[in-house]
Amino acid sequence: MTSTELDGTAPRRTPSAAEFIEVQASPDFQELRTRLRRFVFPMTALFLLWYLSYVVLGAYAHDFMAHKVFGNINLGLLLGLGQFVSTFAITALYVRFANRELDPRAAAIRGKLEGGQA
Repeated sequence: MTSTELDGTAPRRTPSAAEFIEVQASPDFQELRTRLRRFVFPMTALFLLWYLSYVVLGAYAHDFMAHKVFGNINLGLLLGLGQFVSTFAITALYVRFANRELDPRAAAIRGKLEGGQA
């Protein structure tokens, strides 16, 4: 079965290598890449700084990390759990960012490329 038989759409054409290079040089693709980098690089740096701080505190600030917050729960445990929370938060932020900013632009570029209008 072809894709036309399965979903009623025409099969997509495969772009040439020259068309890929042309699209990579286009302003639309450059804008897409710039938007991705503006999100990913600062977020990565922020998370790595946060993680490094946690590791350094765990290695050198034992008294600080052992400070009891309530019951047997100390600051080190809460900061460690914060690593998981921040990972999920960054993932959620990226998904929202990608759905709003990246995916529509990428779909437009892909449509031009596969439609032969690149």
